[in-house]
Amino acid sequence: MRFSAATTAGRFLPQRWALRMGPLLGRIDAVLFTADERGEASRMSVIAFSVRIVSAVIAFVSQVLMARWMGSFEYGIFVLVWVTMVIVGNLACLGFHTSVIRYIPEYRERGLMDELRGIVLASRLFVLIASTLIAGLGALGVWLAAPWIENYYVIPFILGVICLPMIAMSDLLSGLARANSWALFALSPTYLVRPVLILLFMALMLLAGYAPDAKTAIFASIAATYATTLGQLIGVTQRMERQIPAGPMKVHFAQWFVVSLPIFLVESFFFLLTNADVLMVGAYMDPNDVAVYFATVKTLALVHFVYFAVKAGVAQRYAQFTHGDPQRLAAFARETVSWTFWPSLLMALLVLALGEPMLVLFGPEFSSGYPLLFLLVFGVAARAAVGPCESLLTMSGNQNICAAVYAMTLAFNIALNVVLIPMFGLWGAAMATAFAMIFEAGALSFTVWRKLGIVMLIFVPAKGAA
Repeated sequence: MRFSAATTAGRFLPQRWALRMGPLLGRIDAVLFTADERGEASRMSVIAFSVRIVSAVIAFVSQVLMARWMGSFEYGIFVLVWVTMVIVGNLACLGFHTSVIRYIPEYRERGLMDELRGIVLASRLFVLIASTLIAGLGALGVWLAAPWIENYYVIPFILGVICLPMIAMSDLLSGLARANSWALFALSPTYLVRPVLILLFMALMLLAGYAPDAKTAIFASIAATYATTLGQLIGVTQRMERQIPAGPMKVHFAQWFVVSLPIFLVESFFFLLTNADVLMVGAYMDPNDVAVYFATVKTLALVHFVYFAVKAGVAQRYAQFTHGDPQRLAAFARETVSWTFWPSLLMALLVLALGEPMLVLFGPEFSSGYPLLFLLVFGVAARAAVGPCESLLTMSGNQNICAAVYAMTLAFNIALNVVLIPMFGLWGAAMATAFAMIFEAGALSFTVWRKLGIVMLIFVPAKGAA
């Protein structure tokens, strides 16, 4: 069975989107995909999209309640600590949470079961050891730097590093699940279960008489993170054991590490770029400003989730197509741009329309962040307009140049923050973020065209690659 791109859109997008996108997707109908190929990618994206919708709602509600319970000052402290822990925990994987998505499908298709068993075990052990060492060094660093850190940040940051090994392990387990197209195992622990448990444990601690402050919220986060990751570990391990027969294993750690390192750089720059504005606001402004800015960014996350949902659904398929027909890869990549842009545009308009009352839910003082949405949305639209370019580059073996692009973008972003935040406050952070995202989108799209000959830009036809 074979079917067109427009037909595919009609199967997994709402009808009004499919009707609008049909003519554009029809341009690639000359390149045909099998039902299995298209079905698996679309199924992953639909599940990822659905999970991110529910996740965005859960995250928004939970953050509103946390802000209401703690007040803007304590909430700002918690936000800065938790964002830092999530960033460092992700980076502590050193790229293995993404490289396994590249190697596992390859080893399975080539029948290299010894290598498959090896990478599954070695990646877990490496990430657990590396993240534990990083957590220890982080706690030591905070303690030594205490004289130069605001007093209200010291204890929360020392407590926060307890989460690091489990955050890193959860990211790796999500990578293992994505490599096997287990969308729910890949996404639901981090995006559904953990935020719900943080909220639940926080509520229970408040009922037990604990103070509604950042330290209580961090204790709740520690408990939720460990419970979620251990449950995820059991579930993924059981499924892996059913699919991979017992036997000897081969460990090519040096090879895996060499490939993971540039991926680590890509992920590091991307993650830092995504969250640099919050960190820079925390460095220059007080926790109340951090709280307002984070609430604004959290509201905008309702648009971001489209991009991340498509990225989660297509990365493994990019890896498989890279070793096959280049025309098939190009057509599929172009289609994922449409999957990303049109739903993102719709969500952006919705957020702009409802942004102010949504921010007031956090507290009356949070409404001051509403005007920032109109500036930040330009950056989000620019990123959506080129689709998941970095996944395409990483899965096609161009992770080095992708890392270089992100390094330049991160440096550009930080430089803008350093200059603009002291001059314009939160407006400076928003300007830096929007300009950096526009630069990132243009640089990644240009790199994909130069390296792969694929036009990843929503309003430019594929024939423009000539």
